[in-house]
Amino acid sequence: MTETTKTPVPDAVPTPPPALRGLIPLPAAAARALLLAGGIATAASAYLAWTWTAEFPGDLTFNGYPGGLQWLTFTAGVLTALFALASYGIRGLGWLLPARNNAPLALTALGGFTVTWFTVIAISTKLGGVVNLEPGGWIAAIASLLPVLGAFALPQERTGTDGTKEAIKAYIAKPDRIPAAQAVAPWIQRAVITVVTIIGLGVFTYGIDTEYGELFIGYLFVVTFAMWAVHTAGLMDRFSALVAANRSFTLAMGFAAAIAFPFTQTDDHYANIGVNILIFGTVALGLNIVVGLAGLLDLGYVAFLGVGAYTAALVSGSEFSTISGVHLPFWASALAGAAASLVFGVLIGAPTLRLRGDYLAIVTLGFGEIFRIAVNNMDGDSGPDVTNGPNGIANIPDLNFFGFNFGQAHDIGGFTLGRFANYYLLMVLIMAIVVLVYTRAADSRIGRSWIAIREDETAATAMGINGFRVKLVAFALGAALAGLAGTVSAHVTYSVVPTPYQFAGSTPPNSAFLLAAVVLGGMGTVAGPLLGAALLYLLPEKLVFLQDKSLLAFGIALILLMRFRPEGIIANRRRQLEFHETGQLDVPKQTTLTDEPAVTKAGA
Repeated sequence: MTETTKTPVPDAVPTPPPALRGLIPLPAAAARALLLAGGIATAASAYLAWTWTAEFPGDLTFNGYPGGLQWLTFTAGVLTALFALASYGIRGLGWLLPARNNAPLALTALGGFTVTWFTVIAISTKLGGVVNLEPGGWIAAIASLLPVLGAFALPQERTGTDGTKEAIKAYIAKPDRIPAAQAVAPWIQRAVITVVTIIGLGVFTYGIDTEYGELFIGYLFVVTFAMWAVHTAGLMDRFSALVAANRSFTLAMGFAAAIAFPFTQTDDHYANIGVNILIFGTVALGLNIVVGLAGLLDLGYVAFLGVGAYTAALVSGSEFSTISGVHLPFWASALAGAAASLVFGVLIGAPTLRLRGDYLAIVTLGFGEIFRIAVNNMDGDSGPDVTNGPNGIANIPDLNFFGFNFGQAHDIGGFTLGRFANYYLLMVLIMAIVVLVYTRAADSRIGRSWIAIREDETAATAMGINGFRVKLVAFALGAALAGLAGTVSAHVTYSVVPTPYQFAGSTPPNSAFLLAAVVLGGMGTVAGPLLGAALLYLLPEKLVFLQDKSLLAFGIALILLMRFRPEGIIANRRRQLEFHETGQLDVPKQTTLTDEPAVTKAGA
């Protein structure tokens, strides 16, 4: 019997992925050229007159100089052109596309298209028809469409479940054009963080300084698409690595930018917006301990803000205070407000925190309503004379801290700081204290117990964690931080009345506003509730021109955000893994302790 000779089988060669095509049948080279030319044309169109009359806000009637919304179109066009040049591998711009994908190109192009067409439609609607458009407006509309066509002619990645995404990225990445990773000098890392902080301060200041609603909407379009593009390009991950390596410096730069904000303002109204954002952001950060870390749904949290505000008002020396002759210094009234809220938090939490889920939410909702009704009836007729009932406590005097009167304007280094700017700087100091307390608590043993309770209370209790005590500490600490912010709020607003302290209302503060700020910004993070409070406070302030349609626009925006970013704008990594499947663009694959890919059953 002849023995059959076996021919050795060569190692399997991976089959390259099929050629990727975009949504529009156009060669890749032509698509990139169209994208670059369209970005440049979009930026250049901002220098043309878009309308013949100055009745539209921003005065878009000049040739040779952008105005109003044209500046946003110019910015979006420049960003599109820069990302297009980076896709060509231009030396010095490769860092803009570390992920080597085409998604940022499409997003920046969509940003320019959206803001330009929004402006054109707004001009036609406000002035009474497209006849009010000058040729420059038509040119801008066509120019902003070109980079969108070019971007969607390029292949866009899709996340699959069969592993093709990794193979596609290997072919697109072109490793020969990616330099080897090199250690970045510490001073360069800090310089990058400083530049990003300055840009962030400029973007935030521009958003607050927007003078009319159309400009603010255009600003939101450009910022949203730009940040989305930066995230998909991989720049956000790189910056997060720099922040992780320089946490103390990043925190210091963040507070330096916050301190610099009032010095960039000439109108005290914008400083008033800033101080209110910090007050509500501080309260939202306290709620983040209860909701984001401990996982307790509190629907009456605004009552703790009211307890702190009323306590400070009673001991402020106001002529309408029912405690006559008592005028404590600020540090004493702040401690009194925080302590009163802490006591109320313990009194409410002790009998109710054995409940879970919806039952706890109903009880806290009831507490919030009880507080509002109680202070409304403590007028000497329906109840004891403590809060003056619906009239509240008015004429609360301004703070005087070590001879510094917060109600008077002060000249510092050639800059004039008004009343609200003074309170803004005070809130920055209080915010620093609250952030320190939050971070230290979250990183402590009690913080890990909160997270364990949030994930699975039954399992945490089985592991020896005293669930009731841990939840009570979270409830009390969150209440104390809200009361501390309430002491400043009472002096900023000059008066305290029971009307705002309800579950939901047209204006903040209310419990629904605070809870939405935590969920929108990102539960379990420090910056998330601050960003959420800023957005939720600015939107009603800037969208007044929509009148009764503002809530509709706000609701649509929330639905879109919850659909595409359910973990919040600034996501906690644990929650990001809960909301997204492993293998998507923004979630890394699970690895073993040695950073090797985890072996699946299929590949075992």
